Amino acid sequence: MTRCASTHVVIAALLIATATAPARAQQAPLQDKPFAEHRIVLQLSDNDPRKQGMVISIANNLMKFYDPDKVAVEIVAFGPGIDLLKPDNPNRKLVESLVAQGARVDICLNTVDTLERETGKRPEFIQAATPVQVGVAQILLLTENGYTLVRP
Repeated sequence: MTRCASTHVVIAALLIATATAPARAQQAPLQDKPFAEHRIVLQLSDNDPRKQGMVISIANNLMKFYDPDKVAVEIVAFGPGIDLLKPDNPNRKLVESLVAQGARVDICLNTVDTLERETGKRPEFIQAATPVQVGVAQILLLTENGYTLVRP
């Protein structure tokens, strides 16, 4: 086989491999906080108003204790935890305030899709929420990149 033919075979094999590889959902990229000295991911998987308040309080306290530029705070809501991000949630303004200060709040689209299948209606969520395909995968990505997981 000539060198040119070998190259074509390799390229064809790579094209076939990438065409048949399972599609992987993209997660939200890491926050652009170059001066952050601390990185925290807060997990919210419960629809308990006390836990919602605790997550908001922890995030707010971290932003106050450290300069908002010195701490990367990300809240990942999945399962029943996405109720925090519904437009009628009483904590909406607090969540939007955290996002305005530089925190990020993620919503799991797998949960949203499941609720849509179960109810026939896609749930609404606030614009401040960053959609991620898989909430737990986002937590894994963050912890693998130096974030400390806190689950109140």
